[in-house]
Amino acid sequence: MKLPLYFLFLFLPFIAFSQEPVTPLIHFDNVEAANAIITLEKAYNVKISYPNKLIDGKTVSLEEKKRTLNETLDELSSLLNIHFKIINQRYIVVNKAEEETFNYQQLNTVIINEYLTRGISKNMDATYKIQPKQLDILPGLIEADVLVSLQELPGVISPNETATGLSVRGGTPDQNHIIWDGITMYHSGHLFGMISSFNPNITQNITFYNKGTNPRFGERISSVVDISTSNDITEKINMGFGFNGISADAFFETPIIPNKLSVLVAYRKSYENLFETNTFKKMEQKVFQNSSILDNETSEENFHFKDYNVKLNYKLNSNNTLSGSLIHIDNDLLHDYQDFNNNIFYQDYIDTENNGYSLNWNKNWNSNVKQTTKVSFSDYMLQYDFVTEEDNTQLSKFDKENKIRDFDFSTELSLHNTLSLGYQTSFKHVGYSFVETTDSPIVLDQNDSKINTHALFANYSNRQSKSFNFDIGMRANYYRQLNTLRLEPRLLIVKNINDNLKIQASGEIKNQVIYQIDETVYSDLSLENKLWRLSDGKEAPILNSNHLSLGALYHKNGWSFDFDSYYKKVTGISSLPLGFYNEDDTKYLKGEQNIYGLDFYTKKDFKSIKTWISYSINQIDARFDGINNNRYFTASNEIAHAISASISYKTKKLQVALGWKWHTGKPYTLSTVNPNDDDVSLVGVNTERLPNYHRLDLSSVYNFWFSKKSDIKGKVGLSIWNLYNQKNHLSREYTGNNIADDPVVIQDYYSLNLTPNFLFRMYW
Repeated sequence: MKLPLYFLFLFLPFIAFSQEPVTPLIHFDNVEAANAIITLEKAYNVKISYPNKLIDGKTVSLEEKKRTLNETLDELSSLLNIHFKIINQRYIVVNKAEEETFNYQQLNTVIINEYLTRGISKNMDATYKIQPKQLDILPGLIEADVLVSLQELPGVISPNETATGLSVRGGTPDQNHIIWDGITMYHSGHLFGMISSFNPNITQNITFYNKGTNPRFGERISSVVDISTSNDITEKINMGFGFNGISADAFFETPIIPNKLSVLVAYRKSYENLFETNTFKKMEQKVFQNSSILDNETSEENFHFKDYNVKLNYKLNSNNTLSGSLIHIDNDLLHDYQDFNNNIFYQDYIDTENNGYSLNWNKNWNSNVKQTTKVSFSDYMLQYDFVTEEDNTQLSKFDKENKIRDFDFSTELSLHNTLSLGYQTSFKHVGYSFVETTDSPIVLDQNDSKINTHALFANYSNRQSKSFNFDIGMRANYYRQLNTLRLEPRLLIVKNINDNLKIQASGEIKNQVIYQIDETVYSDLSLENKLWRLSDGKEAPILNSNHLSLGALYHKNGWSFDFDSYYKKVTGISSLPLGFYNEDDTKYLKGEQNIYGLDFYTKKDFKSIKTWISYSINQIDARFDGINNNRYFTASNEIAHAISASISYKTKKLQVALGWKWHTGKPYTLSTVNPNDDDVSLVGVNTERLPNYHRLDLSSVYNFWFSKKSDIKGKVGLSIWNLYNQKNHLSREYTGNNIADDPVVIQDYYSLNLTPNFLFRMYW
């Protein structure tokens, strides 16, 4: 019998355990950098020399684990923005990071080291950096879900309570550019978006842009979520496996050629076909609302998901490194139900996959000139089939398909770590179709299009002044099939008022030619009803965003304050993605949005307790030709006010976090029902608002060693989502065309009920 891959992972620790080198146990919790270096000198029997000015006032936190010397130095280099140069086995010197670093990117000085908690920092270039392996516990999470973790940041919210439904400063989820090891991802969630499809146990860094985006990034008008695994050559075997209330996973990392070549393999899979937990049941109930799965008592469904990753890192020499990455994401649902009265059998099948491949080459020409070259390919496929049978004879079949082939090549030169110049080309082939078959196939709707984009970009970063820093850049996109050139200037300014107070201002223009629309042909299952399509420059215009922001940051004595105001002008949007009713739902109505917002965050650290609270204001005014008499109205994705608060407690082994979220309800269009014929009529556009949303989340984890002499570390955790079981009304939607054969149907969607989750993990 063929043994599943995830069972093989269970035996890997025992095969490789004897090869694991003995390393010191290193743990820092907000320790002064000078004291941390003293600890390292004793632990590794080395001598570290450093200029005091490089580490004065800096603190460091490292998760308790056994590390080699190089692993510890690599982590401290990233946290402290310094470079450790090993002279010999005994002596190490510390230099400025920009003098020695191989990374060609601009020096990314940390402004706030522990923004919400350990493992999250805010940087000089206005980015947020999240390190899942270092991340302390967040409310409601027992593992650092890549996309859910972002929702703790000010101005980021998921109104539909999913991992993938990220709304960043009033944007929509498809306006976020999600990248995994250089690969553009088009499917980023498991269980229809409830959890992210990126394994947090192998994720090294998440860099999040919500303003002042570096011009090397294009393609989306809202945010950039740049996710990466480690590019370092591992010196020893690392492995781990575990399970929670939804899935089980394992990873294995080992050197193949010492100091030259290493490989990382990871696998994750749901196990509800073996045992369905209460956690999985609660998520299913939320996901399958208003679908035929819950509406039919005779329904049977078989749902599972999986993802796996392979990463190779190769060091040719001191000036050249290569890395290759592979990711596979797969979600499958088979749903059967039967009408026994008429002996009719129905079957739904959904298969959603995203495969990605990338190759990255870093070249150090000399101390002042660096180059990086990337090639990637993303392959996305959504396939939905609905079959009707009577007496084992097929009566009809409905097929929906959406495919994307995305090839990307880029190369970038960095000069003196201040000026970068680059070129990027991408080729996208996107198509969708709806086909109904009775006696013969009938194409209900289809689209097939291609766009080849060429882009030149440049960025200059000034980090020389202690009081004034800036980034200024430009990106030029040429869309060949549309014969259109778009320029995208980018600007970020940071003014240091004093050591504790900084003023930030930014401006950027972005364009987007691939986005999601609501399906033009309604399917009964009501799942995965978003389709990717390309702009044609006419009925489906290019999305354009002009984004300005102004804010301030203050950090002193354990207090942190972050205030940011912004304005966005978005043009080229269509009526279909907005979710409000349109009598002619196959007609694209061009429109625009004005988005105004304010994000505020404050945090106070005590010895073992961290507290923070954030507040966001968001106003989205939308206007479309032919709707609401061409007047502005409230967009359906507006969350006018949102509050998030948390308190956490941490000891050496135990972490507990409690968090509360509140926000105003989403706008919706009022409906009235005719008592004579039950016809639904719609009044105005988004003139009403759903009740306010609120919930309380709790999470806790406990870390332990299996024995004092063992290298095996364990973790157990428990979380409760929606602790007081609040029933929140998430959205109200309408389907149908309001005609005799297809009347308008009201669909209400509600939040996740009280949902516990658990975790057990072992790793070396």
